[in-house]
Amino acid sequence: MAVGEASFDFCVVAGARMASIPCGIKPDGVHDLVMFEFAEGSTTAAVYTKNLFAAAPVDVGKRHLQLVSPRYFLINSGNANAATGDEGVADSLTCCKSLSQLAGVRPEEVIPFSTGVIGERLPVSRITDALHDMLPCLDENNWLEAARGIMTTDTRPKIVSRQMEILGEKITITGIAKGSGMIQPNMATMLSYIATDALLSQRALQDMLVRATARSFNRITVDSDTSTNDSCMLTATGASGVDIGKEPSAREAFYEALEELMIELAKGIIRDAEGATKFVEVRVINGEANKECLNIAYAIANSPLIKTAIFASDANWGRIVMAIGKADVDIDISRLDVYIGEVQLMSQGVKDPGYEESMGAKAMSSEEITITVNLNAGDRSETVWTSDLSHEYVRINAEYRT
Repeated sequence: MAVGEASFDFCVVAGARMASIPCGIKPDGVHDLVMFEFAEGSTTAAVYTKNLFAAAPVDVGKRHLQLVSPRYFLINSGNANAATGDEGVADSLTCCKSLSQLAGVRPEEVIPFSTGVIGERLPVSRITDALHDMLPCLDENNWLEAARGIMTTDTRPKIVSRQMEILGEKITITGIAKGSGMIQPNMATMLSYIATDALLSQRALQDMLVRATARSFNRITVDSDTSTNDSCMLTATGASGVDIGKEPSAREAFYEALEELMIELAKGIIRDAEGATKFVEVRVINGEANKECLNIAYAIANSPLIKTAIFASDANWGRIVMAIGKADVDIDISRLDVYIGEVQLMSQGVKDPGYEESMGAKAMSSEEITITVNLNAGDRSETVWTSDLSHEYVRINAEYRT
């Protein structure tokens, strides 16, 4: 059960079409194959996982992006095609070649993606046999169907749109993401596809995507594990004719909207984390350096003891103290103030004189919780989003392959 409400409204992006169908990787006719088509002349940027066991489609996608701007994305769910060696690479290339022949493009203009179980061969024939039926289904209105088609353990699709006026013209950005477990950088276990009708160079897109990823998908954690298939793609179709790159103020306005959209998608992953009953924001403020703030935030967000206490609505602030103390930082603990919501747990490194257990329990019982650590040492701050750790998380992952 996901935490909080979600909107499934979206805006179409001129120059981008998508399709989603079942090809038989997942049982019971569940959609498990998604295709994106982009107008000729589109530009694409990418951020991929840093896991040493990067999946075959990640390796193939990186190579293809170095050669040409893609026209098609081909995404399967239910099978990760990871830890499959040269055979996995060959399987990804076969899928790219099959689509390229049907679509009349070069194989390098197809970027493959996979998500699902690691270590199993990709059922190539199921994918290639479905491609002929997919092409007629391509439509600019199929964003929500695509968001559903890339899901694995997700309980609901993640889709966000932003529209703004830049240089007197309307610009649209729409993005989808999947991810629910095995979530922490670099990047989180997720796939995300974002498109805009703005006109931007590949270099400008890449710079924006890297910056925005650092503030969004690389600030979330469910279980501190980094997957093999993570990919985040940003494509500019240029269909609006509005060249964002020519005017610094226009570029910054676009970037702000992009970052906002990506943060909302990232939060959507945490709200739908495996077994989540609570959405948790961890803020570390007034530090001397961003790195120390981030280290402390992740030490808290990744602590199983804290996450289980949150699940139980137990305001065990000693666990927060423990997590701060184990972080690889050099700080003056006598300056620390710690809060759950508006309730102050610690003041200057010790229990706050006005704190009572009932106050903490009430704050912890909320479905959405903010933990704030004030280092009182500088002007740097970082925020990480996480979830609680429930019985359901254990069940989902214990039964993932059964």
